[in-house]
Amino acid sequence: MMTLYSGTTDPYSHRCRFVLFEKGMDFEVIDVDVFNMPEDLAVMNPYNQVPVLVERDLILYEANIINEYIDERFPHPQLMPPDPVMRARARLFLHRFEQELFCHIAGLESNNAKVNEKAREAVRANLTQIAPIFGKQKFMLGDEFSMLDVAIAPLLWRLEHYGIHLDKEATPLMKYAERLFSRQGFIEALTPAEKAMRK
Repeated sequence: MMTLYSGTTDPYSHRCRFVLFEKGMDFEVIDVDVFNMPEDLAVMNPYNQVPVLVERDLILYEANIINEYIDERFPHPQLMPPDPVMRARARLFLHRFEQELFCHIAGLESNNAKVNEKAREAVRANLTQIAPIFGKQKFMLGDEFSMLDVAIAPLLWRLEHYGIHLDKEATPLMKYAERLFSRQGFIEALTPAEKAMRK
């Protein structure tokens, strides 16, 4: 059985929980207090961060690596495209999410108002840029739900919590977000603390 060490409000852990629930498999989630990390976590992950996935002798960290492993190990429903070209494109998108959106998470969670505002602006601009895509298609890669949707969903869920308000032009993106939030796997993956992030 897989065990996921997961932060209750950590967006990266949220990604992994989402995949596990989408797959509908047997696993255990161990909630970790990110402000008071258990000592054994530092042994499992040299960066002393969540999420960490443990399965027998295998220990994985980094949300995207964990999720690809789960997807390959339990291929139904498949979340990464089966075609190598599309899969490479999907990985490039995931990399861009890290570089352009998720790199601002620390800033969004900072107590420094200036750092906060700068991060909010950057995320708002990047999301507004991709919003028009969803006027034409249901999900990131077209009509099929994929790992890209899993990756961005935790950030979209936290927009209100982070004080990010999008303009009318981002309406297609917000409708897309609601489609993600209504998925059973997403609902089941939410922790009580995450549920409290949205009114």
